Amino acid sequence: QVQLVESGGGLVQPGGSLRLSCAASGFTLDYYAIGWFRQAPGKEREGVSCISSSDGSTYYADSVKGRFTISRDNAKNTVYLQMNSLKPEDTAVYYCATNPVKCSWYAAGYDYWGQGTQVTVSS
Repeated sequence: QVQLVESGGGLVQPGGSLRLSCAASGFTLDYYAIGWFRQAPGKEREGVSCISSSDGSTYYADSVKGRFTISRDNAKNTVYLQMNSLKPEDTAVYYCATNPVKCSWYAAGYDYWGQGTQVTVSS
């Protein structure tokens, strides 16, 4: 079966860090751009970051630029999102997704999605 599984979420204090993982099974991530999206209660799903398959280019939403880092480890078939200096407004369910063409800020272009992992930033 083709699956994407996110992990690493949890409760963290403001200013803290988390590293999210997106592990693929049943297929290889090498040929996909991988995006991270998040959705907070009452808000639309938004793109957070993306890493391309071709040259490894990375992209970040303005809200997380300088705090989050996306990376991939093809040997482990896993993509990571390192989140530092977390803020309460980062609280959301985080999803990873694959795009067979290229990085995009629009969810419609992505085919495989994980189940999501909850990130809560609170004192």
